[in-house]
Amino acid sequence: MSRPEHARGDRDRPPPVKVLSGQLRAVGIRGIADSGEGYAIRTGGGRSLRVSLVWMQGTVLEVQLDGNTVLLMDETGTFAVQGVNNIPKGKPCLLPGKYVMVMGVVQAVSPEPVIRAVKMADLSEFAALHRQMWSLEVEELQQVLAWMSDSRSGLL
Repeated sequence: MSRPEHARGDRDRPPPVKVLSGQLRAVGIRGIADSGEGYAIRTGGGRSLRVSLVWMQGTVLEVQLDGNTVLLMDETGTFAVQGVNNIPKGKPCLLPGKYVMVMGVVQAVSPEPVIRAVKMADLSEFAALHRQMWSLEVEELQQVLAWMSDSRSGLL
């Protein structure tokens, strides 16, 4: 019995990469072109890492429900999230001041990162802890992914 094509494709898709908006914005400044595999960001260790599906966190600054867009801010700047009206249980997150996580596909990096939302969750209850840990989580995951990429390509 063969598996449906979408089941195989979902399994082959890389997991979301935790990123900061400044890393995506820097892609546009450096002029690294978009490819079918996503954007090449620079990690804290100076390595490159390809991203297309990202996990980001930030504070809601502005909600444009008619435009289906939310403006968020993390510690490195602002980024827009589109498609928020289509996210199950996403609407409770859509209030200025809420601290939220968003998972989505990178649509643009310049002049401001734009993410098409796949999932959103309200992290406001423990916002202070989430904010404090976020940059460390981003750095740790990127180091692990860069190491895994190096080991697969034989650079280690």
